[in-house]
Amino acid sequence: MSVTVDWMDEARAIHWFEPPQTLLDDSNPPFYRWFPDGSTNACYNALDYHVAHGRAQQTALIVDSPVTGSAYSYSYAELLDAVARCAGALVQCGVETGDRVLIYMPMVAEAVIGMLACARIGAVHSVVFGGFASNELAVRIDDAAPRVILSASCGIEPTRVVPYKPLLDAAIDTAVHKPDHCIVLQRDALAAELVEGRDIDWQRVMMDAPLQECVPVPANHPLYILYTSGTTGQPKGVVRDTGGSIVALKWSMKAVYDVNPGDVFWAASDVGWVVGHSYIVYGPLFNGSTSVLYEGKPVGTPDAGAFWRVIEQYEVNVLFTAPTAFRAIRKEDPLGECIRQYDLSSLRSLFLAGERCDPDTLNWAQEQLRVPVIDHWWQTETGWPICSNCLGIEVLPIVPGSPARPVPGYDVVVLDETGEPVSDDTIGALAIRLPLPPGTFVTLWNADERFEQAYFSRYPGYYETGDAGYIDDNGYVFVMARTDDVINVAGHRLSTGAMEEVLASHPDVAECAVIGVKDSLKGQVPLGLLVLSDGVTRDPQEIVSEVIAAVRETIGPVAVFKRCHIVNRLPKTRSGKILRATMRSIADQQPYKVPATIDDPAILDEISDLLL
Repeated sequence: MSVTVDWMDEARAIHWFEPPQTLLDDSNPPFYRWFPDGSTNACYNALDYHVAHGRAQQTALIVDSPVTGSAYSYSYAELLDAVARCAGALVQCGVETGDRVLIYMPMVAEAVIGMLACARIGAVHSVVFGGFASNELAVRIDDAAPRVILSASCGIEPTRVVPYKPLLDAAIDTAVHKPDHCIVLQRDALAAELVEGRDIDWQRVMMDAPLQECVPVPANHPLYILYTSGTTGQPKGVVRDTGGSIVALKWSMKAVYDVNPGDVFWAASDVGWVVGHSYIVYGPLFNGSTSVLYEGKPVGTPDAGAFWRVIEQYEVNVLFTAPTAFRAIRKEDPLGECIRQYDLSSLRSLFLAGERCDPDTLNWAQEQLRVPVIDHWWQTETGWPICSNCLGIEVLPIVPGSPARPVPGYDVVVLDETGEPVSDDTIGALAIRLPLPPGTFVTLWNADERFEQAYFSRYPGYYETGDAGYIDDNGYVFVMARTDDVINVAGHRLSTGAMEEVLASHPDVAECAVIGVKDSLKGQVPLGLLVLSDGVTRDPQEIVSEVIAAVRETIGPVAVFKRCHIVNRLPKTRSGKILRATMRSIADQQPYKVPATIDDPAILDEISDLLL
């Protein structure tokens, strides 16, 4: 993409208490600092600015909860009032600028309010996915050392209520660090028992709290810590700064997603993930748009038409979700019958991210919705897209299997094992030339050395993404797998993602995964796992034979694709990422740690029985 971004010019589009005079401090790489002499506030840019500039009565946040049968909304003025009051309550609890506040909540408005309230007073929030196991929560409490924890009595799943308070209490008991207070939202589905002297009822404290004004903070002041899994088992606390985040996310809303102020944008994710931070809370509100917060699933709340009902009801203009969500919908409704029950005329585009989108899923979505379906690539560390078809800049041809070209601000290259660039169409390590653009991570919390070692040591002058892929002669990037998932079969480097493309194209396959397993002769060989679409009654062995033949025909005998099994489901994180590395460890009989984010640990026992 030939477009470049004048980041200082884009910085003028946001509100500053002290406008920056310096664009970039590059004196200490890889610790780059954007707009280092500016002063701003994320909450002011998300709420106060819009209330002062004519959007007070526009809807800022729509909360839709099919699991509780409720729906409500906040105007910009109403959300500002609730956030200012929550900020006042935090100040009354002793929270000061720079203090940390941990947020352990379900998909309720109060989670968003808590995040913005922290930003309002310059506190650093750390959102932990609601329902996280106590031991993992304790690790995050000890690392962030929060003064206050915001939580709720429970989360609500389609088939059960998940008590949060016992998990929180156990985590605090385990952790060395003890918070001063926990502010707990009591939900109707389940009341929690409060610990006297430490726990405070959310409704009661908000009722009496004063309205708190915004606190100006330096542009490089931490906005939040977001923990992502680490290879050592110790989570990595990704730190995002304030000024760069505001500038980049506001710019991306129009440039990447083609979303205008007043448009309705729905990121069907969770506030506990980076998508929730960037595109449920901050991005849409910086942009003056309307954001949808959804407490439900793509299927089962109540059926495979759940997403289409929300789009029709709120006239959603742009939907952003994970390929996994569409695979779940397609599995239950392969012919798209639910889609045709709703008026989706408001929908202009669909964006998919979170894991690689196989061409078959992209094509199905495009055929059913009749709108552009954009696969785009980014990471928790980057905070906003690395590669995308940027609909607000230049609409490119959609090439299934590719998230298109690098977004302006990112210089993406493919490197070999020695760090040298490779030729077109050659698979290697995807890396980004430094400096990274504004809005990307600036360090790991309390771990500067780990930040350098994990991301910048292997390829000096580049950010190592951990993903493998190639760039074609048109400049399109193809993200094929995590670096660890590029397998070496008898000296041939092969992408498991390319094999998964072939498996997913079979009409009876709803989902699939390919992992490389150890082989005494060839080093590694691929192993395929298939989940069949609902209603398939054919002989499973016929399907297995067909996909093996298809891989042999498409990729060639060099792939040595001979082992393939049909399973009822694949092990995933709660955000929908398939746990390929964990399955690889099981198949290789290597020790592994059950990921804290796993959706259902029992599935690993089923996979173990199958693979061993």
